Amino acid sequence: MTDGPAVDTRPTKIMFVAEATAHGGRDGYVTSQDGQLDLRVAMPPQLGGDGNGTNPEQLFAAGYSSCFHNALILVGNREGYDLTGSTVSAKVGLGPNRQRGYGLAVALSVSLPVVDPHLATKLVDAAHEVCPYSNATRGNIDVTILLG
Repeated sequence: MTDGPAVDTRPTKIMFVAEATAHGGRDGYVTSQDGQLDLRVAMPPQLGGDGNGTNPEQLFAAGYSSCFHNALILVGNREGYDLTGSTVSAKVGLGPNRQRGYGLAVALSVSLPVVDPHLATKLVDAAHEVCPYSNATRGNIDVTILLG
């Protein structure tokens, strides 16, 4: 399969805006405008930090997994399936890229215990087209989806 022309996945209308502020980069804290988020951020030990806080990759994993799961539930509901008991986990990897910067890779693990494998694949593929995180990352980072 060859890639066709790029599909425009930009929103046609902004329905919600989230706002957060970082203080101190990877060794500080992050807050959200509404006060719901107030977290210490720290470099993980694998990158030379003390690990005494969350990190941007964990926050991205939490955001992507919850967003993808919601897209999956939405797609399932549209098709008449109850996806109760399903889960989505995300692993976000960070490492150097060829341009002397850093890049991300994502692995999503999807569990659909009450759906046969063929249907699960169909629903996951449809959710990958609906999810805003998938649309934002498509063509920018490697995203692997594992069904289990």
